[in-house]
Amino acid sequence: MQQWIVPVVFILVGLLAGLIGEKVIFKKLRKFVTEKQIPGSEVIFPALNRMTFLWFVLAGFFGAIVYSSVNISNDFKILLQKIITIIFLYSVTLVLARLAAGFVNIFIRRKEGVPASLISNLAKIAVLTLGTLILLQTVGVEVTPIVTTLGVGGLAVGLALQDTLANLFSGFYLIISKQVRTGDYLKLDGGYEGYVTDINWRNTTIKEFSNNVIIVPNSRLSSAIFTNYHLPVKAITLTLDVGVSYDSDLEYVEKVTVEVAKDVMQEIAPQLIEIEPNIRFHTFNDFSIDFRLYMRVNEYFDQRIAKHLFIKKLHKRYQEEGIEIPFPIRDIYVQNKA
Repeated sequence: MQQWIVPVVFILVGLLAGLIGEKVIFKKLRKFVTEKQIPGSEVIFPALNRMTFLWFVLAGFFGAIVYSSVNISNDFKILLQKIITIIFLYSVTLVLARLAAGFVNIFIRRKEGVPASLISNLAKIAVLTLGTLILLQTVGVEVTPIVTTLGVGGLAVGLALQDTLANLFSGFYLIISKQVRTGDYLKLDGGYEGYVTDINWRNTTIKEFSNNVIIVPNSRLSSAIFTNYHLPVKAITLTLDVGVSYDSDLEYVEKVTVEVAKDVMQEIAPQLIEIEPNIRFHTFNDFSIDFRLYMRVNEYFDQRIAKHLFIKKLHKRYQEEGIEIPFPIRDIYVQNKA
């Protein structure tokens, strides 16, 4: 019975140290780092979550095996040590994969419009794959035959997953070409439109103004005809057709309309006010002389509020200035043959 005392003590010490490390030391250290706002803490501590406890427990079991006087075969001890080593190395690989994905996310956030999920997942998979190969090499498994087998088997898998791989590479193409970025406002050839919220390994997520989500396969989007209203810049030109009476002083109409447009721009896009709005008369219509207003707004979606404000303000100003916006009038002549 005494021969079990040392192994049990090691295991209990490992469990106790793991609980203290996880519940006390780890939490206090995390709180301290968060308060001090140390860079990278938002990635490091989630990556180490639960790992402190696991490593102390593994250390306890490893010590129990090494210093145990229990009568077990040496081969069995070596097997147990290999199992503990594999678990430890895999946990380290998992931590490194989390760190890689987290720091890639931080880096990508600094790059406006670059989707994070696809690249961070790729970084995570790359670290996991490399770590697994190193782990196998460490425990004595020959990696070269495995890599060769995976290379041959990859051809068969590639044929079976053609659609998935097409979406994956299309996603990379969209990101590298910068034709689509997160935050861009797209209008697809099918009439769907909204803001791009993410590009992952399979599809692109577009959020409509109604808060509905459109899921578009990357391969479909890369070959589709669409309009990106945030390229080359977000700011766009709003156009609006207006008509005034033939009795109007067109010089004065132009002056008043531009003043109203400037007032609207000052309210919704003051940073673009140096680009003055303008109008261009273009048609002698049946009931009016028509012109088109050109006014800059911050982005595509701002057209809604800009039109709303402009129409209200212009209608009120025209009434104050006595400028008439005509509407169709039809005169009917009745001939009495009696």
